[in-house]
Amino acid sequence: MALGAVAEPPVRRRGSDYAQLSRRISQAGLLERRPGWYVTRIVLTLGAFVAGWVAVFLLGDSWWQLPLAALMAVATTQVAFLGHDAGHRQMFRRRGPSELVGLLAGNVAVGISYGWWVDKHNRHHANPNHEDEDPDVGAGALVWTPEQALETRGFGRWMAQRQAYFFFPMLLLEGLSLHVASIKAIVGREDGKYAVPMRHRAVEAALLVAHTAAYVALLLAVMSPVKALLFAVVHQALWGLYMGCAFAPNHKGMPMPTAEDELDFLRKQVLTSRNVRGSRLVDATLGGLNYQIEHHLFPNMPRANLRRAQPIVRAYCVEQGIPYAETGLVESYRQALGHLHEVGRPLRG
Repeated sequence: MALGAVAEPPVRRRGSDYAQLSRRISQAGLLERRPGWYVTRIVLTLGAFVAGWVAVFLLGDSWWQLPLAALMAVATTQVAFLGHDAGHRQMFRRRGPSELVGLLAGNVAVGISYGWWVDKHNRHHANPNHEDEDPDVGAGALVWTPEQALETRGFGRWMAQRQAYFFFPMLLLEGLSLHVASIKAIVGREDGKYAVPMRHRAVEAALLVAHTAAYVALLLAVMSPVKALLFAVVHQALWGLYMGCAFAPNHKGMPMPTAEDELDFLRKQVLTSRNVRGSRLVDATLGGLNYQIEHHLFPNMPRANLRRAQPIVRAYCVEQGIPYAETGLVESYRQALGHLHEVGRPLRG
């Protein structure tokens, strides 16, 4: 999709547009770290996460473990949000402490490879919604462009025709997909070398093994195999659903630039992102990802500062004639599903 006609002519030279916005944000103090806020957030989030597993242990062999599994899916996602913040160095400026928190949140608590996620997520941030560069919109179980849809065959083509209807049910498998992708990233090799760059491969592998062993051992120690299996299914399925619902509103259904589009950094990030408006409850539920435009423009901005940065960024986009997409949560899902349905139109004849 060409983007040449989307934005109005800028007021100033494009090369200086982001620099001017960055100065406004910096002068407002919004790039300063928020150690107190993060200490409180980490204590509350990890406290709830640990308390949940203690409750699992104390509850024992009971069917009440299944509602508790749903609550643990929420706690697990909130821990994953901390890993996301650490990956962007929102907590600490230095790499060491950021990686430590990321490994603890990702590999130990959640069971996904922090190194794999950072590599994948950085490529997404560099070229959001770019079909050839953004791994989040590559053809797979879902297709994101009509061209990808036309390349499908067999069951994949049948799915592409109906993918909007299957989107939320498919998110129930997202947790499993993340675990599998993590393992593949650690052991996968191409042309005699590892396919995914990773600074601490052996450590990550050991931590994932420890996570899996502890997870299985705890469940089997306190409940029957059937209940343990059902707990794992509910926990992993709802965690994947929650994660998918948090990320889906951000870019799905927004313009997808191609190699022919010449966009500067400011426009590349703003035009491909969508904000979700709402209260501080929405902020907490979505882990600050509802300020997707601000997050993409300033990835290392502490989560707590994104709400304060939004009016500055929005006003600046108005000055520059750059469309600023913001909608409610339900409407964001409607737009995302509408895009998925439209992509499959060529296959429906």
